[in-house]
Amino acid sequence: MRDVLLEILRALVESPEELDLREINGDQTTFYELRCAPTDVGTVIGKNGKTISAIRTVINAVAHRDDRMAVFEVIEP
Repeated sequence: MRDVLLEILRALVESPEELDLREINGDQTTFYELRCAPTDVGTVIGKNGKTISAIRTVINAVAHRDDRMAVFEVIEP
């Protein structure tokens, strides 16, 4: 699932080399923390949060195949 998320993010941002995605596995939930260039934060979040909402929908769909949940957060610099 991490690979899917990274591919989506690399396609969105202007500085893919600055992406830092951390995966924290819990019992039933996987947490993803993204750190990126300050100029890319707005792109990842999108207008009114629509982009990040769509990303969360995709990763939750992938996570549900394994009976898990996924939480995706952008850590702002």
